Amino acid sequence: MNIGSVILACTLFAAASSGGSKMGLSAKPPCRSGFSQNFYIVIVPKVVLHSQNLLKVKFEDCQHSREVGFVSSDPNFSVRPDGAVYAEQEFGNISEPIQFMVTARELFDPHIWETTVKLAPAGHPHPLPLTKADIEEMLSRVLDSQPRVIKFPRKHQRSSYGNGLRRQKRDWVIPPINVPENSRGPFPHMLVRIRSDQDKDVGIRYSITGAGADQPPSGIYNIDPISGNMFVTQPLDREERASFHLRAHAVDMNGNQVENPIDLYIYVIDMNDNRPEFKNQVYNGSVAEGSKPGSSVMQVTASDSDDSTTANGMVRYRILSQTPHSPIPNMFTINSETGDIVTVAAGLDREKVSQYTIIVQATDMEGNLNFGLSNTATALISITDINDNPPELTVRTFSGEVPENKLNVVVANLTVVDRDQPHSPNWNAVYRIVSGDPSGHFTIRTNPITNEGMLTVIKPVDFEMNRAFMLTVVVSNQAHLASGIQSSLQSTAGVTISVQDVNEPPVFSVNPKMIRFEEGVPAGTTLTVFSAQDPDHFVHQIVRYSKLSDPANWLRINRTNGQITTMALLDRESMYVKNNVYEATFLAFDNGKSGSPQASGTGTLQIYLIDVNDNAPVLIPKEAQVCQRARLSSRINITASDADSDPNVGPFGFELLSHPPSLRYNWTISRLSGDHAQLRLKIPYLEAGVYEIPITVSDSGNPQRSNRSLIRIKVCPCDENGDCSATGAVAAAGLGTGAIIAILICIIVLLSMVLLFVVWMKRRENEKQAKPLLIDPEDDVRDNILKYDEEGGGEEDQDYDLSQLQQPETLDHIINKPAGVRRVDERPIIPESQYPVRPSLPHPGDIGDFIHDGLRAADNDPTAPPYDSLLVFDYEGNGSTAGSVSSLNSTSSGDQDYDYLNDWGPRFKKLADLYGGGDDD
Repeated sequence: MNIGSVILACTLFAAASSGGSKMGLSAKPPCRSGFSQNFYIVIVPKVVLHSQNLLKVKFEDCQHSREVGFVSSDPNFSVRPDGAVYAEQEFGNISEPIQFMVTARELFDPHIWETTVKLAPAGHPHPLPLTKADIEEMLSRVLDSQPRVIKFPRKHQRSSYGNGLRRQKRDWVIPPINVPENSRGPFPHMLVRIRSDQDKDVGIRYSITGAGADQPPSGIYNIDPISGNMFVTQPLDREERASFHLRAHAVDMNGNQVENPIDLYIYVIDMNDNRPEFKNQVYNGSVAEGSKPGSSVMQVTASDSDDSTTANGMVRYRILSQTPHSPIPNMFTINSETGDIVTVAAGLDREKVSQYTIIVQATDMEGNLNFGLSNTATALISITDINDNPPELTVRTFSGEVPENKLNVVVANLTVVDRDQPHSPNWNAVYRIVSGDPSGHFTIRTNPITNEGMLTVIKPVDFEMNRAFMLTVVVSNQAHLASGIQSSLQSTAGVTISVQDVNEPPVFSVNPKMIRFEEGVPAGTTLTVFSAQDPDHFVHQIVRYSKLSDPANWLRINRTNGQITTMALLDRESMYVKNNVYEATFLAFDNGKSGSPQASGTGTLQIYLIDVNDNAPVLIPKEAQVCQRARLSSRINITASDADSDPNVGPFGFELLSHPPSLRYNWTISRLSGDHAQLRLKIPYLEAGVYEIPITVSDSGNPQRSNRSLIRIKVCPCDENGDCSATGAVAAAGLGTGAIIAILICIIVLLSMVLLFVVWMKRRENEKQAKPLLIDPEDDVRDNILKYDEEGGGEEDQDYDLSQLQQPETLDHIINKPAGVRRVDERPIIPESQYPVRPSLPHPGDIGDFIHDGLRAADNDPTAPPYDSLLVFDYEGNGSTAGSVSSLNSTSSGDQDYDYLNDWGPRFKKLADLYGGGDDD
C-alpha cells in the first residue's frame, strides 16, 4: 500500500465521520469557536523547502469580528493568519516524525485553543507499503477519541516479502484523553491502559511524567507500573487547569528503555459550575433628558469562569425591573450579548424623574433560564440636565430708589425662577440692561446663591441731572437654550429707579489749583481767589471757607470769598517746600438744607516758588589736616554749596583774604571746577599747629552773593607715607577740655582701685593674726568651712532660760523619778570619783604619771559625760534590745590599724602619719 492508500483511508474515514454526523444529528449544532480537529496528521516529503506550505489548520470563529492569532510550539514551523502551516527553514532529510502544538488566541480574549500537528516523513523515492493491519490500526486510533488501551508504537517489523528488508512502523498521534471536571468518583478512576507489544517477551514497568504526575501539581495522575493502568486520583477543576501534557514510559526490569516515550494529552471537559459575575455590583450611568430612543446609556459586563466556547460560559443579559415606572415601565432595554443599555422611548425629563434604578440579570447557558446560572447587578441611571427651561422673572415691573452721588449701592433685587439643575450653567442667570441707561450708571450682578439679580450703581447719579430712570432688563442663562426651546415672555421686565436729592458739598472748580510766585513775597500779599460752587442749584446756600492744612502757616483765606493772602515770607528753601512747590488745603462748606447737615468739600492750592538769590554759598569741610612739609600730603579739596537753584549757584569764586599778610604767603587756593577748589601750602615747611584760614566764596547769581568761611586746618608732622603721626597729631591738635576731664576720671578710678585693694589686704592680714591656725596650713587636712554669716532662730531663739544649763542644787527630781528610761542629760546619783590633785610645783617627771592617773579616773567615773544611760530619741516602751555605747574605753588598745588612711588621698595624709604607725614609730 502506498501514499495513495493512506490518503484513501483518510478520505474514507472522513466520509464515515461526516456520514455519521449527518445520520446522528437531525439539526445543525450550535457554533463553537475552536479548531475543527483536536489533531492533524499529514505525510510530508523528506525534503521540505523554506516557506513551503505543509497543511492548513481550520479555526472556527463564531464572532467573525475578532482577530485570531496562531502560534507554533516548534520554532522551525510557523502558522500564517489563514491557518497555513509552513516551514521556517529548509529540511534536507526528515527521517523521524515531527509533532508540535498549534495555539490559537483571539485578541483581548484570555481563552486559548490548542491542536496537535504531526508530520510523518514519506519514503523517497519508493514509500514503504502499508499493510491492512496498519490501516486498521490507524482507523481504530482515529475513530476512538478516548482509547481504553494505548500501545507503544512498534519500532520495526519484518516485511512479508522475502527480500529481508525491514521497514519502520509509522507512529500515530495518540488521541487526547477527555476527563470531565467535578467528577464524583470513585477515585482513583481509571482513564486508559498503557501497554507495549513486548510485554509478552520481557517484564515491562510503566511510568508517567509531567505536570500532574511527578511535577506540580503532582499526584493528580498515577499509573500501575505492572498493568499500565492510568488513573486520575481526584476531581479536576477546568478553571484551575484546562489540560495536561504527560509522557508515558516503558522500561524493562533493569531500567532500560524498551519503547520510545509517547505523549498523552488530557483535556478537562467543562461543566457549568460557575455563575456569571458582574465586575461591579452597582453601575453608574447617565443620559441627557429629552434623549431620542436608541441613545446609549451605559454598559454592564459580567464574566463566567466556565469555557466561553461552550454554552457554559456564554452569558446573556436582560432587565428585570425599572424604578420608577414613569413615564412608562420600559424606558430602557439591554443588548443581551454585549450588555449595552439604551433608551427605547422618549419622554426623559430630569425635572420629573432625576434617576432610574435598573436591575440587570446575567445568565449563562446562552440565557437559558431553566439550565443556566444567574446573577444580578444594579444600574443607576442619572438623567442629566439640559437647558430646556428658560429663566422667568417673577414680576413684570421692579422698582427702587437711590441717593445721588452714591456708589456700589444695590437699588433693587430682581427675582427669577428656573427649573433646571440648580447652580449649573443651565440655571445660572445672566442679566442685561437693554435700554434706559445710556450713560452706564447701573449694572446687574448675579447672586451666586439665590440667582437673584442685584441692580447696583457703578456711576454716581445726579438729582439735578436725572430724577428718575426707566430701565428694561432681560434675563438669560449662561448656557444656551436647548434646541427647539424658545425664550419666555417673562424673561423681560421693567425697572423704575427714583433718585433721591441730598445736600451736596461745594466743589472747587479747579482742584488742585497751581499758581506761580517768586519766593520772598512779603506778608499781606494777595496770591489768588480760591472759590467753590454749590451744585445744589434748586436751593440757594451760602458757601464759607476755612483753612484745613497750612504746614508753614504762611497763608490766610477770606471766609466769604476765598481770597488767599500771605501771612509770612515765602521761602523756597523751607523744609515744607517739595520740588519748589508748597501745598495748602482749604475747606469750603455750605449752611445745609432744611433737615440736612452741612456739607463740605476740600481743595488743594499749589504754589510754585520761583527761586531768587537769597542764600550765600558755604564751604565744606570745616576742618582738615595737612602735613607740615609741602612735599608730602599738604593739599585740601574744598567744595562750595548753595541752597538756591540755577542760575543762582555756581560756578563759584574762591579767594583768600589779604589780611593778615602771612595768609597769602603760606597758602594758596585754586579752583578745580565750578563747585570745587584746592587749598595747599605755598611754602615748603610750616610749623605744626592749628590754623584758621578765612576764604571768601561767591556765587553766580544776580545780584551776586558771597560769604566768608573759616576752615580749621591742623598742620602736623607726617611719616614717609604722608600720614600724620600720632605724636604729631597730639602736638598739633592739643588736648581739649573733654580729653583732660576723661584723663582725670581714669586716674581717679585707678587710684580708687589701688586703695581698695590695699584695704582688703590689710583686713585679711588682721584676720589671720586674730585666728591663727593650730597647725601649719600646708598640713591642714580639714575640710574648709566657709562661714558666711550666722543668725539666730528669731524670737523663739531669744526666749531661753540659762538656769537650765546650770548644775541643779538638789537631786530630788532625779531621786523620785521611777526606774526606767533616763534622760541623757541627767547625772546619775552615785558618789563622784576622786580625781588626783596636781601638786602646786610638780616635778617634770611626774607629768606623765599625772596624766595617766587622770585618765584612769575618768575611765572609771560613771558620772562623767556621757552618762551611762540609753540615748532615747522617742520612748515607745521598755525592752529595747539596743545596748549602751556611752562607756567606750577612751584609752587606745593599740590594735586598731590606720594604714587605710594612706588610701584616702592627700587630705588624710596627716592623720595617716599620726595614727598609721609607719616608719616614724
